[in-house]
Amino acid sequence: MPGPPARSLSPVALVWGEDEFTVKQRAKEIYQQWCGELGGTDHEIIDAAVNNSGEALKALRKIREALQTLPFFGSGKVVWFQNCNFLGDERAASAQAVTESLADLAQELKEFSWQDVRLLVSAGKVDKRKTLYKTLEKIGTVENHAGLSIDDRDWVSQAEAAAFRQLHSLGKKISGEALSELVASIGPNVRQLNNEVEKLALYVGERAEIEVSDVNAVVTRNKQARAFALGDAFGDRDLPRVLRCLDEELWEMKFDSQKSEIGLLYGLISKVRAMIFLQEMLRTGWVKAESDYNRFKAQLERIPRDALPEDKRFNPLAMNPYVLFKALPQARRYSQVELIRAMDLLLQCNQRLVFSTQDEAMVLQRTLVQIVGATSEQPGRR
Repeated sequence: MPGPPARSLSPVALVWGEDEFTVKQRAKEIYQQWCGELGGTDHEIIDAAVNNSGEALKALRKIREALQTLPFFGSGKVVWFQNCNFLGDERAASAQAVTESLADLAQELKEFSWQDVRLLVSAGKVDKRKTLYKTLEKIGTVENHAGLSIDDRDWVSQAEAAAFRQLHSLGKKISGEALSELVASIGPNVRQLNNEVEKLALYVGERAEIEVSDVNAVVTRNKQARAFALGDAFGDRDLPRVLRCLDEELWEMKFDSQKSEIGLLYGLISKVRAMIFLQEMLRTGWVKAESDYNRFKAQLERIPRDALPEDKRFNPLAMNPYVLFKALPQARRYSQVELIRAMDLLLQCNQRLVFSTQDEAMVLQRTLVQIVGATSEQPGRR
């Protein structure tokens, strides 16, 4: 959600959170608006990113001096305590001298006359139990910008909203399908999302609207998005592409310790589960085969929430709606019997990867050939 206009804020504002990019952008927006409102050239930015307690104490002395120094020109003064990294549980914050100085500053801020003076603090981690935070919350405005996580149920809608806002500020429009493709390519990473939005705006030039083809042409897909390539080839029932994608994933695994054969397997299980969900939703009439993403998404929004389990593993509405949309035609390439058999084969593959001494790559290849390369039944048959 966009923050309120700076003029509606208290004269003191704290902008903090794990979403470093949004914190910096929002703090910059407030600072520029305040400077414009107050006029003059006496505004100060104090670098509060420190390496030790000594530097923290020096930064605290600077903020006191800045607040007490009256402006020579203009009608007011803005002080930005920028990128503060000793308001949480950092080592510099734990020093007794820093703790005492922060408490003293909190008391001074309570008693300060804020006429024609504005204080902006931007930070990463913040300990809400500390006196300074409680004081800033009491006398000013506090904005927390938490980072997006794949575990957040609504991270997709938040990411889409953030991308849409930035595109709007750049004078660009984007189709619903292109927006979803963009978010699916980047994942819950606001910084990269904003970088890719700027790249898209430059790529389309004078053209006002961004389409899926533009996203596919220039957007850099992250690791999470590249992992979808194997699942898409699996869903398309394209065995040569499946084996090629698997080979690429296995090669990358040699250089990325966070990737594993089990991780690839779980991604395929999720893909099969999505196709089973879609077949069942088609059977019950909750959704209809639809080539327009916005109309498909509207169908999902009409599904009664209480008719589905709370466990995200078995709730299709917990999945990215664009992932479901892309899997819709793929679900018709397999019969229900084949998908159930695929789940059984993937379970056996899991057991072999965990308990046997067979080559992991060979186990995965054999399983995929059994599933994807099997003679396709008519999807309508059960």
